[in-house]
Amino acid sequence: MTERQSSNSKSTKQHPTPDNGYVVAVDIGGTNLRLALADMTGVIAARWSSSTAGSRGADGIIELIRSGVEHLLQQASVPRDALRAIAAGAPGVTDVDAGIVIATSYLLGWRDVPLRDLLEAAFGIPAAIDNDVNVAAIGESWAGAAKGISDFVFLAIGTGIGAGIVLHGQPFRGMGWSAGEIGYMLVPGVPDSPADRGKPGALESLIGGEGIKAEWQRRWSKENSSLRRDLTATEIFDGALQGDSLAQSILEQSARILAYAIYNMSLVLNCPLFVLGGGVGMHPALGDATRRVLEQWSERGQLELTPSLLGADAQLIGAVRLALVTADTRSILTLQR
Repeated sequence: MTERQSSNSKSTKQHPTPDNGYVVAVDIGGTNLRLALADMTGVIAARWSSSTAGSRGADGIIELIRSGVEHLLQQASVPRDALRAIAAGAPGVTDVDAGIVIATSYLLGWRDVPLRDLLEAAFGIPAAIDNDVNVAAIGESWAGAAKGISDFVFLAIGTGIGAGIVLHGQPFRGMGWSAGEIGYMLVPGVPDSPADRGKPGALESLIGGEGIKAEWQRRWSKENSSLRRDLTATEIFDGALQGDSLAQSILEQSARILAYAIYNMSLVLNCPLFVLGGGVGMHPALGDATRRVLEQWSERGQLELTPSLLGADAQLIGAVRLALVTADTRSILTLQR
């Protein structure tokens, strides 16, 4: 997947004809919105991003997307009627068939938002939506670490944790569209009391980015660490690599709990590959420590744990793929070329 132009590049002088066609990819985050314009081969022509502060309601986000699309078209000198489809990933439980975001995290607070209809009304082109982690899994399947793999799990570990499950080349979403909400998984070492609505689940409370940070602050003192008390999860893992004993203890705990979750999922799903994504999940210290634990339990070569190849772009690249499939209604809806 290559990129011709970034958001701060000069506009191209070429004026493509509508027959060439373009699609729009949207990554809706709790605090940021990212858009990309891609041609019908998937090459990204322009990017745009914005904070969602003050615009977190559905109507506000749609207006922000509308503004962003106009910027993209201007950047790439693409006419509006060249747009063929738009696809968006949203952070929450999403009914793909009905095009409804059933619920998002507290950062957006959406409930039963008809996002697909809103996008189609705003742009007059076909739209598709999915959970953001599922969209990232689509990206990794199409152009990332899972390319050519029909069965795998994408684990996104950032502020929280979620899984995008791909079986037989297709995202598995479950009867209620909440497959992969592993933040609520119960494994040894996590609290087993029921999570309140809107609060992090048991697994997320310990190995999501905020959970790791909270555990660090709970155990920190001047006597047992020379590092600051206000570290982020990735800074804690950096400290572990530098030899801080408390940071190493937090890293080992996080890795063991994550290994429990991965191992249990591998037994149920029989997937050979797990892809680690998200700002916390891609930290090499966490991946290496988790592999060491898994090697104690797994037969040699049966379970592969690898970092995302697309990194922060996984959602955008997945949304590009979803938009391309949506634009081509004659195509077979598979993730693999």
